[in-house]
Amino acid sequence: MHAPAPSAAVSAVRFAGVVRHFGSVKAVDGVDLSIAPGEFFAMLGPSGSGKTTCLRLIAGFEQPDGGHIEIFGETVEGLPPYRRPVNTVFQDYALFPHLSVGENVAYGLKVRGVPRAEREKLAREALALVKLAGLEARRPAQLSGGQRQRVALARALVVRPKVLLLDEPLGALDLKLREEMQVELKGLQRALGLSFVFVTHDQGEALSMADRVAVFNEGRIVQVGPPEEVYERPATRFVAAFVGAANVIEPDMAAVLGAVPRLYSLRPEKIALLAHAAPAPAGAAVVEAVVVDVSYQGPVRRLAVRTPGATLVAAVPAAQHAPAPGETVRLAIPLAALVPMEGEPKGGGA
Repeated sequence: MHAPAPSAAVSAVRFAGVVRHFGSVKAVDGVDLSIAPGEFFAMLGPSGSGKTTCLRLIAGFEQPDGGHIEIFGETVEGLPPYRRPVNTVFQDYALFPHLSVGENVAYGLKVRGVPRAEREKLAREALALVKLAGLEARRPAQLSGGQRQRVALARALVVRPKVLLLDEPLGALDLKLREEMQVELKGLQRALGLSFVFVTHDQGEALSMADRVAVFNEGRIVQVGPPEEVYERPATRFVAAFVGAANVIEPDMAAVLGAVPRLYSLRPEKIALLAHAAPAPAGAAVVEAVVVDVSYQGPVRRLAVRTPGATLVAAVPAAQHAPAPGETVRLAIPLAALVPMEGEPKGGGA
């Protein structure tokens, strides 16, 4: 599936039929994409899906074996990293331990020949931008993980790139700090108006931060769109399973529900648990199921249930009465919540 081109006349980043092979492995296999100026664009996928290789192709750390890459209208195939208007923030931060925080941030300016007084001023401004004002004299070892991540951001931003590339930048942080940094990163991106290209395997990060998400699998983009669209209307079995939890409704089960017999996805939160005497809601099919497992997850309980046609997962409010494993329950499945997907039924080579 090709990414639709944003409306901007010139894309911040554009791939046209880009290919990158490592021996017999097709790491990137004919990728087309267009990222708009000022867009927060997430590349989401499992390890080995091609997302990080695409980021390295934008950065210039890899060169394509085929296809075309542009950054703000400039052809960049063959250009080394230092001649591209981009900078990269890595998961491991890649800070120099023997340099102070201020020297780390100013390093790129020093390489570019910026005079000392000017680079120190710009480094202070960049550190203030990421809420680290006054820490210029410290060493990286004296900082927390979140502070080191901010230093890496400041170092990348101080050279004023047109595109900021972020390679799993929050992967080394604990959950609470990661969630805080997600909010800060998005706020920083909005304030600066830069194009951010963010690589992650964490679907929660991609959905919460990005303007658009490209889902990668086996070197290709299998779906691209706003987070709500990718989550609510997954195009394939792979997207449905990878971007959040989803039930895959096979054609036989769809027929039982009264829908056209084809492949559908069904999000667990769309399934309602009915009281035994409650009438069927309008537009919903009602099926009986046996509860296999119940797990408490804060605001919801997840029920694994076995119906005559499939084993499903339902997410019901935690405040609702929880059935016990082995209990028979009634489920209401709104037919409008069944999202048609591409692909073959199970066992059919999807």
